[in-house]
Amino acid sequence: MVPHVDLHLGTRHWDHVVPIALGDVATRGVRLSRLDSTPDLWNEPGYAAAETSFSRYVRARADGDDRVLALPVFLMRSFRHRCILVRQDSPAERPADLAGARIGLTGWPDSGNTWTRAVLREAGVGVADAEWRVGPLTAAHPAFDRIGGAPVGANVRPTDGGAALVDLLETGELDAVMTPFMPPGFHRTGSRLRTLFRDPRGAEQAWFAAHGFVPGIHLLGVRADVLGDAPGLAQELVDLFEAAKRVSAVRRTKLADVTPWLNEEVAVTTRVFGADWMPYGWSANRRMVAAFQDELVAQHLLAAPVPESDLFPFPLEPTVEEPAWTA
Repeated sequence: MVPHVDLHLGTRHWDHVVPIALGDVATRGVRLSRLDSTPDLWNEPGYAAAETSFSRYVRARADGDDRVLALPVFLMRSFRHRCILVRQDSPAERPADLAGARIGLTGWPDSGNTWTRAVLREAGVGVADAEWRVGPLTAAHPAFDRIGGAPVGANVRPTDGGAALVDLLETGELDAVMTPFMPPGFHRTGSRLRTLFRDPRGAEQAWFAAHGFVPGIHLLGVRADVLGDAPGLAQELVDLFEAAKRVSAVRRTKLADVTPWLNEEVAVTTRVFGADWMPYGWSANRRMVAAFQDELVAQHLLAAPVPESDLFPFPLEPTVEEPAWTA
């Protein structure tokens, strides 16, 4: 790794970064801390690079903040159709049914919620077509400013007294909730909540067929001063994370401890998306990046798209051919 002997990175506990944390790929001076929450690369000292919100990064670059530069390594991706919850007795069955509804969500400018609102927007339900309440998913989640200074209209405001979204949904004060993670007990028999889409996987597969990508939520940010001292580090980091992802994929089919049906799930995923559903590199993500910026503009979170050369000054591709095991 050039020329840093101690390069501290921070990410969440993703399976595809574990080989870096364990030293199972040739890290040569990289230390990776796996964290319970997304680190703040702008304000937390000690990290040279870290997992970073896609939305925050784009909006920071649009504001002229050049302290962090992103690499085309999207560490978190997910579809969002499954993230829209309603009550079991709700008459809503599709996004268009939420026109005029009261919808709660866990953060307004968040990357994931931006993609979820895009699902509604494609169905004709734009930001102006619903009442939005922003707050914690459950009472156990922390209270903080979840609008984050983003420009919003009068139809967007925090929940009263920081009330939990799940509670408001169950009592009928909200018609739907957008959340990246399911509330406790959601998957148990007898849950009072369900997904808006009766078949979210089918809806997501159809969305992928139409759009050609799985939405990117978080990406790898690097402090600009670090890259200024060693621009060759950008390619090495792309290759490091690519190598780790490949090692993780090989292990996944042998260490099936997440679910007894993991191999079958991997087979289904491969048939739908090909061998790699979360590709790294600029060419594989350029279309997704453009679509995300279009959504930020349409949802009034961005005045105009940031030029590609400003957003990704290192439009790199992985050069790894085989998993890079440490000798």
